[in-house]
Amino acid sequence: MLLIFSPASSPRLHYIFDFIFRDLLGIEYSLTNDATAFRQSTLPKLSYAEAPLDDELFFFSTKLLFEKGIQAQDISVFDWGSSKAFFATHPKYAFPFDPFAAAFYLVSRYEEYLPHVRDIHDRFDVKESLAWKKGFLQKPLVDVWAKQIRELLIQKFPMLQFRKRSYRYISTIDIDNAYAFKEKGIVRTTGALVRSLVQLKFSAFLNRILVLAGKRHDPNDTYAQLFSIQQEFNLTCLYFFLLGDYAENDKNVPVTSKKLQSLIKYIADYNECGIHPSYASNSSPEKIAQEKSRLKKIIRRDVTKTRQHFLMLKFPSTYRNLIDQDITDDYTMGHAGDVGFRASTCSPFLFYDLDREVTTKLRIHPFAVMDATFRYYLKVRPEEALNMIKSLAAEVKAVDGIFISLWHNESLSEISPWVGWKDLYSQMVKAVVS
Repeated sequence: MLLIFSPASSPRLHYIFDFIFRDLLGIEYSLTNDATAFRQSTLPKLSYAEAPLDDELFFFSTKLLFEKGIQAQDISVFDWGSSKAFFATHPKYAFPFDPFAAAFYLVSRYEEYLPHVRDIHDRFDVKESLAWKKGFLQKPLVDVWAKQIRELLIQKFPMLQFRKRSYRYISTIDIDNAYAFKEKGIVRTTGALVRSLVQLKFSAFLNRILVLAGKRHDPNDTYAQLFSIQQEFNLTCLYFFLLGDYAENDKNVPVTSKKLQSLIKYIADYNECGIHPSYASNSSPEKIAQEKSRLKKIIRRDVTKTRQHFLMLKFPSTYRNLIDQDITDDYTMGHAGDVGFRASTCSPFLFYDLDREVTTKLRIHPFAVMDATFRYYLKVRPEEALNMIKSLAAEVKAVDGIFISLWHNESLSEISPWVGWKDLYSQMVKAVVS
């Protein structure tokens, strides 16, 4: 047990202490504002205040965790190596800054409640983030700070026991378009064939005809490849299915397709499954319930996991909509425009609703890499992408965190725009699985 002194308390304080100490460090703590009792206690202890009480481990507290409402924050970012002079001047300080307020700012996604530029899909642009601007997007800083706090506590209180964390890898697959050519219906298929002829794309026209005639394999039917890789490395993966109605940005196979339903049932027999709320559900939240119900009916078990199609995420409305539909776990936390750690952590955390100042029961699982990010946004080659993946995985392994990848069945298809990308998934899994 760790005793923590703070002269004041708040929902924000409890939230970030729970995350740092219980979730990341695996140690129980007790919070007190009784200075006399704190001084007299023989428990391992630290204080979070404006000045230390005795010779305990001391963290200087800023105002953020005791404020209410949302307002622009004056934030400075500096190299950790430059803190030596600070320690010489302030030998009682455990950190040269307030790691709890900083962690709260990052994990709560405070900056996404503030005015910011949004991209063409009405998403928070990665280049608006503090992490991207200051060059620490590829660092799970909150986990790094937690590990450093643990080391400081062990140095001062060697008898303290912490729950051991172990590195894990989770492979998640989004099924936006189960088949490239099959099961699209007469109208969509005819339209696609006509477009191929008008645009003089004769190879695409012939490929579609051969697939429909059963003479050639559908390019997006890469499930045997995925299963083979997953079985080789003993992975239980998490698949998200797009089951929204057809629209400009929701173009999966119709949910009425028996072949699609059979595929979903087969995948669900061996893997976890979640719903991929449609692009349209962001403007019509009632669609989430409908799409969730469709998946539940097919797999015949409850659906509690989600990832937003196109990574559509707006604070706090998106998460409130999911909570209203009894979703317990969401895997949308990541950027489309760059790889790294959107919330500066590689560990799951509960969504804190800043507008309401309350900790919710929705658990957020941040992912680090997405195949589409490499291909469409960063425009790198597969071998460059693999090196970036290895670097990010090393960061996660260093803090015994969880490395989550986001992949699509389409990127193994070997048709445009994914020619040459088929092997990256297996190369990634081999590199990061242990």
